[in-house]
Amino acid sequence: KHKMDLTYPSFEGLRRYPSPRAVEGGAESRVKSPMMHNIKKTKAVIIVGGPKDGTRFRPLSLNHPKPLFPIAGVPMVYHHLEACAQLPGIMEIILLGVFPEAQFTEFAAAASQRLGIPVKYLREFQPLGTAGGLYFFRDLIMTHNPEALLVIHADIVADIPIVDLVDFHASMNKAGDHVTVMSTPARKDMAKNYGCLISDPTSYEVSHYVEKPQTYISNDINCGVYIFSPAIFDDMRAVFVNNHESKEANPQMIWLERDVLSNMAGTGRLYMYKTGNFWSQIKTASSAIYANRHYLETYRRLTPESHHSLARSTEDGPTISGDVWIHSSADIHPTAKLGPNVSIGIGAKIGPGARIRDSIILDRVVVGNHSLVMNSIVDDGCTIGEWSRVEGAPVGSNPNDPTTAVQPKELFTEKGTLEPSTTIIGTDSTISDEVLVLNVICLPHKDITSDCKNQIIL
Repeated sequence: KHKMDLTYPSFEGLRRYPSPRAVEGGAESRVKSPMMHNIKKTKAVIIVGGPKDGTRFRPLSLNHPKPLFPIAGVPMVYHHLEACAQLPGIMEIILLGVFPEAQFTEFAAAASQRLGIPVKYLREFQPLGTAGGLYFFRDLIMTHNPEALLVIHADIVADIPIVDLVDFHASMNKAGDHVTVMSTPARKDMAKNYGCLISDPTSYEVSHYVEKPQTYISNDINCGVYIFSPAIFDDMRAVFVNNHESKEANPQMIWLERDVLSNMAGTGRLYMYKTGNFWSQIKTASSAIYANRHYLETYRRLTPESHHSLARSTEDGPTISGDVWIHSSADIHPTAKLGPNVSIGIGAKIGPGARIRDSIILDRVVVGNHSLVMNSIVDDGCTIGEWSRVEGAPVGSNPNDPTTAVQPKELFTEKGTLEPSTTIIGTDSTISDEVLVLNVICLPHKDITSDCKNQIIL
């Protein structure tokens, strides 16, 4: 069910994570310091969470583990695996979470074969916080003595400047017991929704770190991307011991941001790498549409047209507008029009005269003749009848603004009405002919036989 298809467009050999755009105090305006540490052996850990996380991603996460939800033709987390593959001296990539092993074992094996790098999944016996799992599996993570660890939260979309990030880390802190946090500028009104850092503009040392402050502190926010020196496990051990001595209910629960980074700030061991590269979180369905747009655009921009596998208009094929990815097994009628920002999954069938834009159409979906799908995600096995219209609200963030991000909204407005958002049609649902579905969240296995607007269909 969650098998990774290996016929997606290949990103191998591409520099998909270019050097950062220049921002004030950012990477390109920085004078490179000489290397203090020769980092030759590295590992990467991607924190994927568990089934109780990602509630704002429902109903999509009812059918897919959120990290394996397809964006731009591949599971969300695979984009990070590609980034990790660029890490100098990479020995292994570890997926760390609470999902059952069966949901990740096959994916990890396929990704390992594809990348030529060992990929394994480690399951926490219970949720242990953002650092508890790292500490619990510290011996496995530190096998073969990596000199640095790249740690990434899975629920982000970003152009991570891997090589520059490691070089920066290697040039900081003579003792080599430090942590580098990748940061990006955010608008003042958005910054307090993230971890905020205050750093010295010359030394890049972080003097103050607060996770989701109640008031404005800084517009430099934590991207959820880190380079750890192995000494980080000593800091985690100190938290673990303190939790035991304080008789905490779950002493193995360790939060990286609150328990570790906040304490490291101001000690000369925490550094901020500031980038203007694209970054956003993937918390909701709307942000998945946003991420799909970005990954398709990046692939098209960095791949020669003669080599890329994005769809093109042909005399005997559908009309393609903008960036569109279509699985090779999908059946698209020549009179259909797709794009921009569209991904079509395995075995999907798009009928005559159908129009799809700014949407993700997953496996085995059938879109009937002359139907419209816009600003929507249609999950596996759904059927949309003829002359129907499935539409959500457009994603409002500006893809050309590196300081923007998709902000999670409340589900309902102050008046109790459903907040305009991406329309989601849950797996194996059916929409009858000539039906309007506007701003709707539909759970799996439902039949929609009449017009629906601004509703949650339970």
